[in-house]
Amino acid sequence: MKKIILFAANGFIGESIIDYTKTNQKDYQIIAVSRKPIPQLPEGYKQVRWDGKTCGPWTKELEGADLVINLAGKSVNCRYTKKNKAEIFASRLDSTRIIGEAIQDCKQKPICWINIASATIYEHSLERPNTEETGLIGKGFSVHVCRAWEKAFFAFRDLPTKQILLRSTIVLGKNGGVYPVLKKLARLGLGGKMGKGNQLISWIHIHDFCRALFFVSESTSSSSIYNIGSPNPVRNELFQKELRKSLHIPYFINQTHWMLKTGALLIGTETELILKSRYVFPQNFIDQGFLFRFPTIQSCLDDLNH
Repeated sequence: MKKIILFAANGFIGESIIDYTKTNQKDYQIIAVSRKPIPQLPEGYKQVRWDGKTCGPWTKELEGADLVINLAGKSVNCRYTKKNKAEIFASRLDSTRIIGEAIQDCKQKPICWINIASATIYEHSLERPNTEETGLIGKGFSVHVCRAWEKAFFAFRDLPTKQILLRSTIVLGKNGGVYPVLKKLARLGLGGKMGKGNQLISWIHIHDFCRALFFVSESTSSSSIYNIGSPNPVRNELFQKELRKSLHIPYFINQTHWMLKTGALLIGTETELILKSRYVFPQNFIDQGFLFRFPTIQSCLDDLNH
């Protein structure tokens, strides 16, 4: 059995990876590392606790691992207060640093280490696609976090362990993340365009996310950075239209900028998550022959609402 060490395994993506391996990667055994207990962990899977910033008994699990996946980081779905900003920053850098240091101390070092980062590192772009090679880095707090996060990861380049950074777009799945929220809003009649509606949404179906993860871990390519997202980003207005269509909802209200600002304040989040245009293209996945099972937003939403 191949051994995966999965950090922050108790979130939406972590639990999805666990579910995926049960049926699609049966030759892998998962060691789930998390702050909180994971209910209903499959038989044969092991859980280890950590605090995300200091060494502990979890470090011995890294010995001889085939794959290390780090998903750790406080959710950015919050108000950017001074306290939250500090926690967003520290949760990403501390976890990355301590995993790297633990790998350094291994006698039999892991074969591959994947860090899940964010495609929000790229600039707000309405017309120009950002690839791994040609993407323009943006500005602002979120970008500052992303740059420091990636720097912390690649500080361990001298390791014999293969390192892969995945700049993640929005991950759409039934059981967590943003999709259940968007679905609920649409059913409440708030499924119209958000702001001008011309901002691009770069996205990926959770099943393709898991498939892509194992694809790069087993790849012989020398690429170290991948944009993990569908090759077909969509405008917000079209996304909302397809969402309503898949849910058979004929009624909707377009949400103006002031409505979004008020709503974000009420539910404790930031409008940047909705209004920033993320035009991200997965050039390295395309070049290496990865085939998306859900390449269009129509096929993705049809599956999620099946």
